[in-house]
Amino acid sequence: MPQPNILIVMTDHQRADTVLPGHPARTPHVDALARQGVTFTNSFCPSPHCCPSRATFFSGLYPSGHGVWNNICNPQALSRGLKPGVRLWSEDLAAAGYDLRYAGKWHVSVEESPCDRGWREHFVSAGAGTFHGVEWEHYRQLAEEPEPEERGEGEILRPGYGPYRLYGALEADPASHDEIVVREALAALEELGQSDQPWCLYVGLIGPHDPYLVPQRYLDLYDLEDVPLPPSYGDELTDKPGIYQRMREMRFGQLSSTEVRQAIRHFWAYCTYLDDLTGQVLAALEATGQADDTLVLYCADHGDYVGDHGLFAKGIPCFRGAYHVPAVVRWPAGVQQPGRAVDALVSLADWAPTFMELAGVAAERPMAGRSLLPFLAGEEPEGWREAVFTQCNGVELYYTQRSVMTRDWKYVFNGFDRDELYDLRHDPDELRNLAADPAYGPVVREMCGRLWAFAAEQGDTAINPYITVGLAPYGPAEAFRAGR
Repeated sequence: MPQPNILIVMTDHQRADTVLPGHPARTPHVDALARQGVTFTNSFCPSPHCCPSRATFFSGLYPSGHGVWNNICNPQALSRGLKPGVRLWSEDLAAAGYDLRYAGKWHVSVEESPCDRGWREHFVSAGAGTFHGVEWEHYRQLAEEPEPEERGEGEILRPGYGPYRLYGALEADPASHDEIVVREALAALEELGQSDQPWCLYVGLIGPHDPYLVPQRYLDLYDLEDVPLPPSYGDELTDKPGIYQRMREMRFGQLSSTEVRQAIRHFWAYCTYLDDLTGQVLAALEATGQADDTLVLYCADHGDYVGDHGLFAKGIPCFRGAYHVPAVVRWPAGVQQPGRAVDALVSLADWAPTFMELAGVAAERPMAGRSLLPFLAGEEPEGWREAVFTQCNGVELYYTQRSVMTRDWKYVFNGFDRDELYDLRHDPDELRNLAADPAYGPVVREMCGRLWAFAAEQGDTAINPYITVGLAPYGPAEAFRAGR
């Protein structure tokens, strides 16, 4: 089969459930992709943060392999970019004759931009030299202003930091990031439509990243009375790590239940806006006459709690909402039995070997992911994974956290506080933490074995045995116990 074109639309902070059947968010263009292709319903990112997850998408490696652990654009960065020697799939495709075009968010390195890894840049944000954050002068000026005494709607007061706005309406702005990205993508498609080379176009949107600021016409599609609180909203978090409780009590707990529902409404509306932008790109692809020869992937770097457990955005709480991401694929020339949902456990690391196989490039270097092409053909690869893993050392506050999830159980090792164990068969909303219950000791031990086996395979260095830090209930030797 000739090398197909590849069109990638990656959003930022979008939960997988917003594109799955039955969800109230209106995404007609992505729904059409799903009817014409395959939806991976159990797709997960490795970290609840943009940079490490994006580096995994482009490299096929976990953070322990590619070296990106948190936001590479500020002074709290644990690294400024990829480890020396890490190769991205874009370099392989460029070497295989692909014309690669980039429009949108990068956020993989501040030492390099996409052009250093095989791409022609149309528009790039969060590229080389980008700084995210504020300097001390900002706080000096903030101190000269009176502290707000009352919250506005959807606002969270933070003395000494300045107020934070979670949601709101705005006017459509042609100069906004995502409008620019789509215009540049349309221009790239027009050029690519005249090319004889196989091509890959990356479209990187920044929505629905908080704050959820959405044009009013999308908000008007949703009535507040139709927006329920999440099933886990009533979780008091008393059996969870203290930082989870602190995030809710200090920050998101300021919001009334009505404001929480308003925030959810704004998030859904934001997803509809992104769907409209995606529809423009898909229409332009159709106009080039290349849709049948193009694999289209709609995905996200990570998710958002969106009110789960009373939380928003993302961070150290290891709840499903921050890790479960969309993955919808259409490829008329390669998808068998379109309209299927695949419930296999899938990782963002799987896309690197998938794209390389599409391009006819042998994946001769070690990767954490495996090609998904057999699933597109209606087959299930032999020995597919039975668990997915996460690696997190914090966002800008540092914590050692690793997790493993099977279809039945989820175990979270929190080196900074109490661990977590959830029975996903009976508690899919992760409400009851069973980690401290002696009755589940054998489950904890088995999950620790899985976790450490993956850590050993991936060269994870979170194994220090010193007495004050070697705090897992069962340590790294569990990876090598008989029967593993």
